[in-house]
Amino acid sequence: QVQLVESGGGLVRPGESLRLSCAASGFTLDFFGVAWFRQAPGKERERVSCITFGSHGITSYADSVKGRFTISRDNPKNTVYLQMNSLKPEDTAVYYCARGTTEWCLDEWDYWGQGTQVTVSS
Repeated sequence: QVQLVESGGGLVRPGESLRLSCAASGFTLDFFGVAWFRQAPGKERERVSCITFGSHGITSYADSVKGRFTISRDNPKNTVYLQMNSLKPEDTAVYYCARGTTEWCLDEWDYWGQGTQVTVSS
C-alpha cells in the first residue's frame, strides 16, 4: 500500500527552524519527483518546493521560501525532508508532501500525505 507520512511540524517563534519529514512506504521514493505543498486557512494551496528523482535531484522553490527552505532526500531511508529556516508568521500552514506521477517535478501528483501543522507565532 502506497503511503506518505509527514512529521516534524509544530509551534515555533519567528526566526526559528523546523525540519519536516515525508516518509514513504509501499514504493521506492527514489524513482519519483516529490513536492512539499502548504495551505493556510482561506488561502490557495501553494507548492513550496520539489525535488526530482535520484540521489542528487534537481530542486525548485517558491519565491516566498527561496533562500530559507531546503528540500533533500535520503533514499536509503525512503524519506524526503524540508528544512525550514528563518521562519515567518506567513509560513503558518498545513504542510503536505506529494508524490509525482513521474521522476520529474511536473504538476501531477498521485499520492498525498495527511499533512503536518506548522505554526509560527511569537
